[in-house]
Amino acid sequence: MAHKVTLVPGDGIGPEVTQQVVRILEATGVKFEWERYAAGAEAFEIYGEYIPTALYESIERNKVALKGPVTTPVGGGFKSINVTLRKKFDLFANFRPIKNLPGLATHWPGVDLIIVRENTEGEYVGLEHEVVPGVVESIKVITEKGSTRIAKFAFDYARKHGRKKIHSIHKANIMKMSDGLFLRCARQVSEKFPEIFYGEHIIDNTCMQLVMNPYQYDTLLLENLYGDIVSDLCAGLVGGLGLVPGANLGHECAIFEAVHGSAPDIAGKDIANPTALLQSAVLMLLHLDETAAAGKVQAAIEKVYSERKTLTRDVGGSAGTTQFADAILAAIG
Repeated sequence: MAHKVTLVPGDGIGPEVTQQVVRILEATGVKFEWERYAAGAEAFEIYGEYIPTALYESIERNKVALKGPVTTPVGGGFKSINVTLRKKFDLFANFRPIKNLPGLATHWPGVDLIIVRENTEGEYVGLEHEVVPGVVESIKVITEKGSTRIAKFAFDYARKHGRKKIHSIHKANIMKMSDGLFLRCARQVSEKFPEIFYGEHIIDNTCMQLVMNPYQYDTLLLENLYGDIVSDLCAGLVGGLGLVPGANLGHECAIFEAVHGSAPDIAGKDIANPTALLQSAVLMLLHLDETAAAGKVQAAIEKVYSERKTLTRDVGGSAGTTQFADAILAAIG
């Protein structure tokens, strides 16, 4: 039986990398029925909506989506498509595994981190207003419910996958009530998982510690804004946002996405690296219980990177998007 998946190619390089990822997924032998929808500026031109009603309905129906990058205007324009979808479907857990790919030299080889970011609260609730001219207030919202469920997600994952340590990352020395609530909830959850070490580090110190010695961490549990920043920092440890996967998970739906930007300056040139979206698709395969296919694709990625013959320019190669995908397909066999 085919898996029905909502597909959002995105804009910029999104359609190019999405096309190649779909090719690779279909070569695994797993059957898919794709429901394709535009989002963002392109969707507004077609439907008069940045997120078409039909896209909402498709995700609601299929429960799974694969999404390429969508440009978010800076300082104005429409709201982030990513944030809007996360709120709409209560995708409270942003999950990013950070791991080196073979064949790529980095300052920190052998990094193996799990970033668990609360995805619906904090500064991202979007509650902003101008108090008086020249003074803007932005409200940060932290709740016991949101903090408890993201902590439980992190500890459940750690127990299931044999992770040994979780650190809650905070600024409770300054934001004593909001970050303090986040910590209290995490502590309460940690008591039910005595086999997992639980620690707490302040956010600014954590950023310094990560670039000095990332090996001291295993799983990081963070509020929304801190998680956004730290997950990108950690991606830099292994080669950048073009390589790492991302998943937005809720109790009902899941959206798997490339975490990098839409790179309009290289759109249409067949030089973009599809690795981030491809590794996100591996997470999607695991979510769909297609473990054998997930293993095939991940092994193919690692083989191509180990051989270093058909890599894209951003990681020191000269291959184009299509050539890279062809190499992955050949490795799958």
